[in-house]
Amino acid sequence: MTLRGFAAGDEASLVEAWNESAQADPVTPAWFRDCVLLDPNFDPEGLRVAVAGGRVVGCAYAVRRLVPLAPGTGLEPGSGWIPFFFVAPGHRRAGLGRRLLGEALRFLDEHGATRVEFASYTPHYLLPGADPALYPGALRLLGALGFETVSTPVAMDGSLVGHREPDDVRALRAIRESEGYAFRPPRDGELPELIRFAAQSFNPDWGEAIRRHPDPRRILVAWNGRVAGFAVYGAYRGVAERFGPFGVDPALRGTGLGKILLHLTMARMRAEGLHSAWFLWTGETSPAGRLYAAAGYRVTRRFHVMRRTAP
Repeated sequence: MTLRGFAAGDEASLVEAWNESAQADPVTPAWFRDCVLLDPNFDPEGLRVAVAGGRVVGCAYAVRRLVPLAPGTGLEPGSGWIPFFFVAPGHRRAGLGRRLLGEALRFLDEHGATRVEFASYTPHYLLPGADPALYPGALRLLGALGFETVSTPVAMDGSLVGHREPDDVRALRAIRESEGYAFRPPRDGELPELIRFAAQSFNPDWGEAIRRHPDPRRILVAWNGRVAGFAVYGAYRGVAERFGPFGVDPALRGTGLGKILLHLTMARMRAEGLHSAWFLWTGETSPAGRLYAAAGYRVTRRFHVMRRTAP
C-alpha cells in the first residue's frame, strides 16, 4: 500500500473506487475532471491517494484557495477544505481512512490553514457535509480527528407533477404587481446588478453561479426598479431539476416575494417537462425551510457541516 499525491493515470480507478465506496453519491469521470482536476485551486499533492496493486483504493482531498472565489474576494488565508474522502470497502477497518485524512490535514497545516471545513468548499462540492445516516463511519472518524458540527442543513425534494400556483399566491402576486413589481427573467443589462446583489447580499458563490449560468432564461427576478429577489434553476452543471440559488432582499422579507418567486419558478420548471425540483442545502427550521415545506418539499437528507480549528 502506497500513500502519495495524485498522479495522471489515477483518475479512472479513483472514480471507480469512489462509486464502489459511496454508492448513494456516485460521480462520473466528467464530474471529477471538471470539478476537481480543472478547479484552479487544485494541487495534486493535496489529493492524497492510497494505491494498492496499481489502483486507487482510497483518497482524501485537501484544497486551499490559490485564486479568489469571485471578484472582490480574497484567498481566505488560514482556511482549508476537505471536500471528500473515502476508502474502498475491501480496505476498511485497517486505519487507512485516518491515515489519508491525517495526510490531508498535514498538507493544509503546512500551507497555513488553521481552520479546516468539511465539506462546504465552493464552488465545487458534491455534498455540503457528512451524512450521518448513510456514512456514520465517516462522521465518527471526523469527530475523532477534532472536527465539530457547526450546522446541520437538509436537502429537500419537491414533486412538480400537477403543480399549480395556489390561489392565495396568485392573489398575492396580483397585489405586488399592482405595486409595480414584475416577475420575469432578467434583461441582459440587468444581469450585472443581479450578480452584485446575489454576491453582496448573500454569497459570492451565488453571484458566480448566476454569472456562469448557461441559460439566463432559467433565472426569475422580482423587479421594482431594482432587483428585489431572484430564483434560479439549472445553474449548477446544467442540472435542470436542481433549484437555487434563491433569495429575497432581507429588507423585503415578509412581503411574499419569495413565495411568489418559488411557485412561478416551479411552474416554469414544470412547463419544461421536469417532474421534480431539489436542492442540497437549507436550514430545516429557517424561513426558507418553512417556505419550501409549505410548498410541498420534503426533507430527503441531513448533513453535518463540520469544522476543525487549530488550538
